[in-house]
Amino acid sequence: MNNTFKKIFIKSFVLLFFLAGCVGQSGRNAETVTIWHWMSDRDDAFNELAKRYTEETGVNVKFDLYAPSEIYSQRVKGAIQTNTLPDIFGVLGENQDFASFIQSGYVADLTEALNAPMDGATWKEAFFEKALAVNEFKEGNPHGVKPGIYGLPLDVSTIRMIYNKNLYAKAGLDPNAPPKTWEEFMEHSRILKAKGLPGFVSGFGEIWMLDALASNWAMNLMGPEKVFATYEGKVPYTDRDWIKIFALFKEMADEGVLVDGTVTMVNKAAEQTFANERATYAFNGSWCVNVYKGMNPDLDYAAFLPPLISKARPMKIWGGAGSSFVIHEASPRKEAAIAFLKWLTSDAQQVYLAESTLNLPANKNAVKEISPILSQFAGNMDHVVHPNVYPVHEKPEVREAFDKGIQSILIGEKTPEELAAEVQKVKGKALKR
Repeated sequence: MNNTFKKIFIKSFVLLFFLAGCVGQSGRNAETVTIWHWMSDRDDAFNELAKRYTEETGVNVKFDLYAPSEIYSQRVKGAIQTNTLPDIFGVLGENQDFASFIQSGYVADLTEALNAPMDGATWKEAFFEKALAVNEFKEGNPHGVKPGIYGLPLDVSTIRMIYNKNLYAKAGLDPNAPPKTWEEFMEHSRILKAKGLPGFVSGFGEIWMLDALASNWAMNLMGPEKVFATYEGKVPYTDRDWIKIFALFKEMADEGVLVDGTVTMVNKAAEQTFANERATYAFNGSWCVNVYKGMNPDLDYAAFLPPLISKARPMKIWGGAGSSFVIHEASPRKEAAIAFLKWLTSDAQQVYLAESTLNLPANKNAVKEISPILSQFAGNMDHVVHPNVYPVHEKPEVREAFDKGIQSILIGEKTPEELAAEVQKVKGKALKR
């Protein structure tokens, strides 16, 4: 291929690429609100709701599914390059990824719409406050995003302990009285073990699950202020309270509380273990209600808060918006997209989504009409926290040493004191950079 031909070929390719982008944006049906998502388990429900909305309003709505999430994310990145983002979509990734979408002009600020009066209240008032907080950037946020609410939660999730009521009864324990404190949890675990019944399982091979549970106990024992002071470098991990948190995991290991393989188990395997009644306890999120129904519809279980280490403070649990939608800032159908999301997040539609997908509704009014087990996951929402809204965050390398170190404790490779010293050493290096 000679140089002249090369130049012609490249210019032609660039022109075609540009025109494809223009056609993709302008060729859409101007009367149709388009939504991209990755949630294959909700696709049927979304399509049904789109049909209902068109019947009620005459406005066409089209949901496009791109799954799994990796394919979806690539689709969104490609649409940015070709100027073909849909009217409504979701941003997957960390808070900094969300911030970059906003600062690049791809996500609309919905604060004004959320605060506008609607049927005697505001749209904002319909949501759980903790669910909206995940999509909110406050004054002075570390990403420099203009303060506002940029996304709308479709559902919420919380992570709790759960227990098998049938196995509890077999052990001679009250099936309606799960443990409230660490001491009760260990006592009940010893009874289960003595009866030959399985203990505790979770997807600890996915270290974020360990991070969540350790965080719950740390917040309860020492309070959020001391935890955040540790992240800032003002309190060392060799502090006796952190050693006590590490010691909880050692006690579980020493007492044989964990089901074999838990330390390296991915969460899907842990869910299968619990669903097949090969564990009495599990640590899992509210999404498990849908998972367990598919694995074992007859499973009799209930949710409870992680056992208290200290009665002086409430138990904080991870939770917040499960999945959220944003509106494309440059969409010519922005007002129509807002109108649709108002409808989608209203009481009746949220109840339908909860019933059909077994996810917790983000609309707090819809919680009144959901199943008892989902209601258990929805309790104590005032004590729900989400790492994305922490005022300060631990360095990734410190968090990795922390979580993998707990795995080492669980398999007997490290003591709590050794882990505390190791994590503090990593912390010291991070602070010097």
